[in-house]
Amino acid sequence: MNIKMSGINKAFGGNPVLRDAGFELSDGEIHALMGENGAGKSTLMKILTGVYTKDAGEIYVDGQEVCYKNPQEAEKAGIVFIHQELNVLFDMTVEENMFLGKEITKKFGVCDRQAMRAEVKKILDTLGVNISPAASMDTLSIGQQQMIEIAKALMVDAKVIIMDEPTAALTQKETEVLFGVVRSLREKGVSIVYISHRMEEIFELCDRITILRDGQYIGTREISKTDMTEVVKMMIGREIGERYPERDVKIGDIAFEVKNLNCPGVFSDISFQVRAGEVLGVAGLMGAGRTEIMQSIFGNMPNVTGQIFVEGKEVHNKNPEQAMKNGIGFITEDRKTEGLMLEESIMKNIAITNLGRISKNGVLNKKSEMDMVKAGIEELHIKCTGPEHYCNKLSGGNQQKVVFAKWIFTDPKVLILDEPTRGVDIGAKKEIYSIINNLAAQGVAIIMVSSELPEVLGMSDRIMVITEGKIGGFIDRQDANQENVMILATGGQNDGK
Repeated sequence: MNIKMSGINKAFGGNPVLRDAGFELSDGEIHALMGENGAGKSTLMKILTGVYTKDAGEIYVDGQEVCYKNPQEAEKAGIVFIHQELNVLFDMTVEENMFLGKEITKKFGVCDRQAMRAEVKKILDTLGVNISPAASMDTLSIGQQQMIEIAKALMVDAKVIIMDEPTAALTQKETEVLFGVVRSLREKGVSIVYISHRMEEIFELCDRITILRDGQYIGTREISKTDMTEVVKMMIGREIGERYPERDVKIGDIAFEVKNLNCPGVFSDISFQVRAGEVLGVAGLMGAGRTEIMQSIFGNMPNVTGQIFVEGKEVHNKNPEQAMKNGIGFITEDRKTEGLMLEESIMKNIAITNLGRISKNGVLNKKSEMDMVKAGIEELHIKCTGPEHYCNKLSGGNQQKVVFAKWIFTDPKVLILDEPTRGVDIGAKKEIYSIINNLAAQGVAIIMVSSELPEVLGMSDRIMVITEGKIGGFIDRQDANQENVMILATGGQNDGK
């Protein structure tokens, strides 16, 4: 299927989101669509699939001008959008999810479960996915749920599949399986629109790349004829320089220590130290227990034993409130459900974590609140209309900066960062890296969990590798490379200390 979009304009409430945007897709290609958060990528694809109506412009599919009224109409034409937030019903089975609203029936409208199950099995076999049609969706991993969404697309004989950040929550193994499926679909003539912030994935998987910036079409390149430097310059309008800012931080005394932390069936014998001003990267395969270890430190896991010390003093974090009082901050990996109140303003989000700072005897000081929030917006360069700007109207990068602001004003001695740049574009990533370095320069001990190995290698003074709920080993910065990390992550040994 060939698609050509040109001169696309779209505004929300008088605010232009797309201005003369365009995109072209050819038969049987994997075409990356990139741009910073807020560049208009998802909006452009939602216009293509009838979620939004364009204000101006033209859309041609195989030479015929089209204007789909809704996603169902686009789906009938063979264009399917797999959104970042997967559209699955967890209390139903795989086959029930796949056939929802499209059930095969016998006489008198009775569902033909045997026929549906056979059809589901046939499609899953085509994808090389070993999932039972009778399995409940809530028993599947995110990667498996992603495969079910692709299978649903193939049920309607999709000729174009749009994938929005498909690997954001996948393990490395699940990502490899997904890539195999995507390449297989290309060989069968299906075209893929691949929206992602992960540059390494784009260069490994895609044939061409189109860049949007500030709602405008910037250009299209063949992957084989471009490089990351050119792509970044097209995305942000300037060269970004080194992806990871230089650090010149004086590392001080031990600020945080964990001894013999255990949680039955989850992790065991976890002991490590972090110094003031140090960034300790935490690496490991998905499911190794990294997040659970961090949650336990923050008082958010039951049945945990062991000792935790902040600046040499033993503390007992029975809940997150106690952890905060003991000088520990936690930036969660899931900012949309745990890190932010998306329907509230920047002011309310920052203030709620800092009520002790801006109130006295239970009375809120509005001036202190306003001064603090304005300082956070200014210091972290949050792009917004002001403190009352709602968080669900911010880009992903600016949402993440609000999360950082919440915790920075608590003056933490230790700050745990779990996937601090997930779903954030490359320009905002560098700004977040600078925030991390500034905090380290102020003497905060940083623990940074990340699934992106280049990020761990680029930002860490030391790396702690977790494997199957245990510490596989530590690697100093000068000895750190992807091979050494993966050896430890998969249960091997190396000479890292």
